[in-house]
Amino acid sequence: MPDIHVLPPHVARLIAAGEVVSRPLDVVRELVENALDAGATRLEVEVEGGGLRLVRVRDNGSGIPAGSAGLAARRHATSKLAPDAASVDAVTTLGFRGEALWAAAQAGEVHLVTRPAAQVGACEVLACGDEVLVSRTSAPAGTTVSVRGLFAGLPARLRTQVPAVSEVREITALLGRYVLHHPGLYWRLSVDGEVRLTHAPGDHRGAVASVYGPLSANRVLTVMADGVRGVVSRPELTRARRDRMHFSVNGRPVLAPPELERAVIEGFAELLPAGAAPLCVLDLTVAPEDHNPNVHPAKQVVALADLPGVAARVRAAVAAALAAHPLARAVPALTAAPEPAVTANESFPALSLLGVYQELYLLAQGEGDLWIVDAHAAHERALFEHLTRTLAGPPTELPEPELLHLTPEQTARLHERAPELQGWGLTIEDFGAGLARLRTVPATLAALGVPRLHEQIVEAALGDGPDPRRDVLARLACAPALKAGMLDHARGEGVLRALAACEHPWACPHGRPTALRLSERDLAHSFGRRGVRDVPRGRDAAPGVSR
Repeated sequence: MPDIHVLPPHVARLIAAGEVVSRPLDVVRELVENALDAGATRLEVEVEGGGLRLVRVRDNGSGIPAGSAGLAARRHATSKLAPDAASVDAVTTLGFRGEALWAAAQAGEVHLVTRPAAQVGACEVLACGDEVLVSRTSAPAGTTVSVRGLFAGLPARLRTQVPAVSEVREITALLGRYVLHHPGLYWRLSVDGEVRLTHAPGDHRGAVASVYGPLSANRVLTVMADGVRGVVSRPELTRARRDRMHFSVNGRPVLAPPELERAVIEGFAELLPAGAAPLCVLDLTVAPEDHNPNVHPAKQVVALADLPGVAARVRAAVAAALAAHPLARAVPALTAAPEPAVTANESFPALSLLGVYQELYLLAQGEGDLWIVDAHAAHERALFEHLTRTLAGPPTELPEPELLHLTPEQTARLHERAPELQGWGLTIEDFGAGLARLRTVPATLAALGVPRLHEQIVEAALGDGPDPRRDVLARLACAPALKAGMLDHARGEGVLRALAACEHPWACPHGRPTALRLSERDLAHSFGRRGVRDVPRGRDAAPGVSR
């Protein structure tokens, strides 16, 4: 490893990002990046008290020579950037500012033990604030950095930290991203002495298995093209959100610009339903001078000199990966609309069905107006309210508790939400080794004929939405709701009756409108009719007025 040197002021000004440690997550990120830059093949991360009590990263990288160890905790001291302005335009490492250890020492106590493999004896560095002590010790090759008591001397900052379980969830998600983009390394994350994430060296498919489970790993395809490597999911493995679309640039996990996400989705073309997003892990390689990683304090955003060109390569790589495999999809089962017993919302008019358009939209008449009803959204709303009304009651005990694979993020959320979930009948127990045991399910959900029912319930309950109960019901209402091609006149009448029985009939659980209305007056004006009767809007018509 090159010797550490302090950057001259004119270079430091070009890269200064201000404060880089505002929470334990920042410490984990910076220390992991240092380990990766040191060529480590084995990284072990320990967190206690949500990271406020302890963050420790141990690696088997190249270590810091004895002559440079004393500079490691000084500001803008780095071995990764030459002391000239030109080097800022050709960054080849994850870290380069020389602020990480210095910022951690300003916020807590840093204990660093390091030894290059060829060096006899290790160096021990203690740093707190601007005070740095260096001594000799014995240790295996590599580096171990421990940061204790974060913000203990900064009470105002300490009071603004999120709860420990929330910080652990974020740290787990961060480590999962590094695993996905560096699958050839050994990774281990321990939280308060409990192992939360492990990954043995492998390929991208193995990393997906470690982070998202073997079911997801079995549904990904390899992407291999010039400057683009990784995996992308088959069309049947999609999500409504883009939270499992991961990109790295020259080994750095980044928040992808929308252009890259759109390029992946465009690569699927008609294979992907509208509004759906795949799982993908794509490592992009560009020339060092064609990207700028110094546009974000946490280096999570990079600027690309040729973003359209990179997006085009991503689109072509995804399309080529999909074209190389058969991708037939199963036909969904038909489900009829429910029959409501009473009308729950008097503000929704009584509609009479006129016809069905494109086997999805209902044309109806009510209050003198023409109504267009999205049958899927309406049926989804009716099913959602039915599930909501019938959710109460004793849960169903599964005859044989089902073991399900959880991602590290889902495990963290389970520790956070287990009592809340059990309160409405969903009992999920952490079974260790990335597994959870599903013991009880609300009775009304257990009766649903939805494919992968238990998997969908757990995935929604442990998702990133703020209301897991609503997320579960919304997902299970969407799955069996009538789709395009399933609708006929009889089912259309049933959907209208079901929608009229809803307490909130105007939107589906995801916020899309269920119905649009068009008055006769608007029709007359649109057709340019002149000298005709002044047709009142249906809801404005006075009782007894002749139509």
